[in-house]
Amino acid sequence: MSVTETTPARVRLPRISPWSAGALVIAAIVLMPILSVFGIALFPSDNIWPHLIATTLPRYLANTGIVMVGVGLLSGAVGTGAAWLVSRYDFPGRRWLEWLLLLPLAIPAYVGAYALVDFLEYAGPVQTALRGVFGWQSAQDYWFPQIRSIGAAILVLSGSLFPYVYLLARNAFREQSASSEEVAQSLSTGAFGRFWRVGLPLARPAIVAGMAIAMMESINDFGTVDYFAVQTLTTGIFSVWLTANNAGGAAQIASVVLLLVVLLVAMEKISRRKMRFFNLSTRHRPVPRKPMTGSLAWLMTLACALPFAFGFVLPAGVILNHAVENAEYWRDDDLWQAGLHTLVVGGLASVLTVAAGVFLVYGVRISRRPLPRLLMPVTTIGYAAPGAVLGVGILIPLAALDNTVADAIWGATGWDPGLVMTGTAFALVLAYCVRFFAIGQGAADAAMGRISPNLSAAARSLGRTQGQVLREVYYPLMRGSVASALLLVFVDCVKELPATLLLRPFNYETLATRVHEQASLENLGGASPAAMLVIGVGLLAVGLLARANR
Repeated sequence: MSVTETTPARVRLPRISPWSAGALVIAAIVLMPILSVFGIALFPSDNIWPHLIATTLPRYLANTGIVMVGVGLLSGAVGTGAAWLVSRYDFPGRRWLEWLLLLPLAIPAYVGAYALVDFLEYAGPVQTALRGVFGWQSAQDYWFPQIRSIGAAILVLSGSLFPYVYLLARNAFREQSASSEEVAQSLSTGAFGRFWRVGLPLARPAIVAGMAIAMMESINDFGTVDYFAVQTLTTGIFSVWLTANNAGGAAQIASVVLLLVVLLVAMEKISRRKMRFFNLSTRHRPVPRKPMTGSLAWLMTLACALPFAFGFVLPAGVILNHAVENAEYWRDDDLWQAGLHTLVVGGLASVLTVAAGVFLVYGVRISRRPLPRLLMPVTTIGYAAPGAVLGVGILIPLAALDNTVADAIWGATGWDPGLVMTGTAFALVLAYCVRFFAIGQGAADAAMGRISPNLSAAARSLGRTQGQVLREVYYPLMRGSVASALLLVFVDCVKELPATLLLRPFNYETLATRVHEQASLENLGGASPAAMLVIGVGLLAVGLLARANR
């Protein structure tokens, strides 16, 4: 009787691709601050939900809602109207104004707020001129609108953010076919009717997307609403955390902000999904611009020039005037130290962000596993999350980890390394990477999508590794997109204020925090050199944006 020996079956473990694993790690790092905010809010060390609901939260919510809706409506009206005029009519200065209307993007809203108050305050040039003309002696002799108010905050934010709506609406109007306009004209529909019944409905998805971006940016704003003494959810995070020293309460307010942002993103996606339009004509013809003459043409010029003047000329002119009159501040060592800090953290963050975006997109592109593909779209939520929210989500868990590591090293070696992550610019760079990761990822995704997979297959058949394919095939073809993404991320890092205020190390200034600090002390002359540098960097991004949208 023979016994047959059987060899036990080998258990084959799934092969883990380093590209897939790396993509998952990057996605986890980007999503960590968002998840930690909800975790801290759900399990705070000191639950102040009842106190917040009974006292400040309703005021924060109401003011945030008013600012958000006001900015959305005003920026939507201004951006859509300007886009319709420059895309449908030919009037004096149209060619210049078509691109000048993008320049307000170079002015951070908080800089616009400082400039507006300086221009309109009691000692400013407007009220001084009024008193000189009419012989008024004091503020009791005349009425002047309240400058530091929620209405002024909405006006300033709209003047800075309407180009988002303008750019998307202009592209949507450009892409519309002349056949729809001709049908409307054959039915004796006037100019306003063609706009209201044809042009606007067809461009509505783009307009709604632009308004949603403007509304999300208004939620993120801290410098403007703080300067105008408007208590919003973002200022509430600073107040509860830094003044009341309650991190759990700050996380609870931050979770409310995140829910608002998610709601806005969902509304924007739903509106775009329900509004789909297709050009059924085999030969697409753009709508020709109608030449305008006389007073109506100059009214169109004025209508387009006013948003540009308010959003760019006024703040840039005020800041430039102060920068020239207070030239001694240009020699301040603290200014150039802040500039160096900005260059270092912004440059490092932009390189890491774009590199991680390229790695993630490439890892997902070559991966056959579903999880990385599912996570890639979710990683863009950091761009919608306000900087103050990311500050809460990064600093609290990172400080706990930092203290744990420092205590462990102290206990094992007797040497205290200090706070390596939160005591340096590490947390600030991480916040920038998470906040602007969508830019690097989006640029890499768009660039790789234009490259044929056959090139990669050919390189692999010649014995190239996946890393060599990325370096020798993909990178040379997407070098321009990578450079553009680096510049855009760097510019956004330079302008970012809320996250920088929360996460910067002690006595560590950047250009944005220097502008905020000096302006908060009512020293606009001291803030103006740093503000001019921020505006100059912003102009680089606007120039790149205008070039890409010719």
